[in-house]
Amino acid sequence: MLKDITLGQYFPGDTIAHRLDPRTKLLLVIVYIVGLFNAVSWWSYAFVIVITGLCMYVSKIRPAAAFKGLKPVIFIIILTALLNIFYTKGTPIIEGWIITWEGIAKAVMMSVRIILLIVGTFLLTYTTSPIALTDGLEILLNPLKKIKVPVHEMSMMMSMALRFIPTLIEETDKIMSAQKARGADFETGNLMQRAKALLPILVPLFVSAFRRADELAVAMESRCYHGGKGRTRMKTLKMQGIDFLAFFFGAAFLTVIFVMKKFGL
Repeated sequence: MLKDITLGQYFPGDTIAHRLDPRTKLLLVIVYIVGLFNAVSWWSYAFVIVITGLCMYVSKIRPAAAFKGLKPVIFIIILTALLNIFYTKGTPIIEGWIITWEGIAKAVMMSVRIILLIVGTFLLTYTTSPIALTDGLEILLNPLKKIKVPVHEMSMMMSMALRFIPTLIEETDKIMSAQKARGADFETGNLMQRAKALLPILVPLFVSAFRRADELAVAMESRCYHGGKGRTRMKTLKMQGIDFLAFFFGAAFLTVIFVMKKFGL
């Protein structure tokens, strides 16, 4: 069911990961992505998997909840794997076949990379509220204000997008259930027939989305919201000792990855 998708959801808690400053978590996510894309062997991938597992354990996010976020990108993972299997040259599995051992290895490696990328980055939204994420991102991007980049507006839009993803997924699930109760069939037929069957879902979904957007705009205007100029925050972000310790572990993680890459591990 669509309601099982955890994309953009926040799981409240009082773990070390939840208590970290949002700026720290944003920077650590960048470190994680850099490290993941510099992993070149199975040993380095195994190291990243262990680190990801430790992060999930510290944040007390269940693996089932984390992997539910993969549902929207399963097609991309499968397509990536197939392209690497059929378009990677090397030693054929059977003489005359286009499938090679190198292609299979690369397909598995790329699939694992995508899965780790999604699960690792989703830990940010799982452990950080949209408001805290907006504040952290805005503070990190503050230097761009000098070149007239609308940092506050960009951060606010991203926050609202993350906030409404679960809401729209739930709305879609309700519409699908209502249409199925009226005899709609979304699971049979060819690709074109399934696409046409989605029209009774898309129309009310877009109407609902525009209605919510209008209500949100009216609510923000009634509260005298006029952008980030002169705005203050109820909670001031402040780095603590645990944040600097997290930076140390992030630097150690990146160092290990680069050392493994240099020695081909």
